[in-house]
Parts: sequence; structure tokens; C-alpha cells
Amino acid sequence: MTNTIAIVLAVLILGLFVADQLWLQWQLPLMAARMVDGFIEYLSFWR
Repeated sequence: MTNTIAIVLAVLILGLFVADQLWLQWQLPLMAARMVDGFIEYLSFWR
């Protein structure tokens, strides 16, 4: 992955979070945190 692609992806993700906060009200940061928590629990099971 080149630096340009990484920067574009980061800007798109941040833009999605900003749009969620301002207009969409989907609570994406909370949903993402719950998914990461579930993934960590899954990984700790296999440890």
C-alpha cells in the first residue's frame, strides 16, 4: 500500500465518522468499539 492510498483511506474513514456525527446519527464509533471488543474477546479465547 502506498502512502497516497493510506492517506486517502484515512481521510475517507475520518470523513465517514464526521458525517455520522453531524448528520447520520448511526453511532459508528460506538459500534466500531463494540466490534473491536468482540474481536479482542475472540482472540483471547484462542490464546
